[in-house]
Amino acid sequence: MSFVHVHLHDKVAWVTIQRPEKLNALGAEILGELGQAFGHLEKDEKAHVVILTGEGEKAFATGVDVAEIQDLEPVAAQRNALAGQALLARLETFPKPIIASINGHALGGGLELALACHLRVASEDARFGLPEVALGMIPAWGGTQRLARLVGKSIALDMLLTGESISASDALAVGLVSRVFTAQDLHASTEKLARTILSRAPLALHNAMLAVRHGLEGGLEQGLQLEASLFAMLTATQDMREGIAAALEKRTPKFKGH
Repeated sequence: MSFVHVHLHDKVAWVTIQRPEKLNALGAEILGELGQAFGHLEKDEKAHVVILTGEGEKAFATGVDVAEIQDLEPVAAQRNALAGQALLARLETFPKPIIASINGHALGGGLELALACHLRVASEDARFGLPEVALGMIPAWGGTQRLARLVGKSIALDMLLTGESISASDALAVGLVSRVFTAQDLHASTEKLARTILSRAPLALHNAMLAVRHGLEGGLEQGLQLEASLFAMLTATQDMREGIAAALEKRTPKFKGH
């Protein structure tokens, strides 16, 4: 692959967008390569947690390559939007945890890409925005939907209608990211977070993500019923018995994913 590099070591896969000279702008080729990379990682039993980032210090990713869309007709534009939405939906429903490690600007489609990940952490100099209205457009890869669900209608509309970006500290305050690190510590701290998640029971992780995603899609009562069902299912697993035994014996559990 030309623009997306995958490095897998000890169950943690780093997926890096490599187009720093264009601030990791998300052209059609990069979207295709991301789809290939995540398709492979979904099937790879050696990959348990995925970290998505961008090469360089300036940008995680900065939206669609404007040169690719400036002459788009409406039908082609809709195909572009649906293709981006399909990829991001694939990330959102990915069965393994995906952490967006945001090392710089996450703008436009780059922010939409981060929003589709399960967790977002950032360097303290990162910035976040959906500037499409300044170009006469709106976000088309789920930004209007996921941002509002994550930070609330008011903050989302402020960002969408002004097109202005916000700082990492503001993103942390509104819940857009869950942790902020120094630029120097971002890589190591993201890796540490991934390995903390990796130490937990795989089936429990997968079902926790299912409960949150499907619970938010429906009402509270439906979500509570799903939570109870998933909890009941997990009580029949060897991992739960191992986790409880390890807690009682004051030792580190050895989960096997069954």
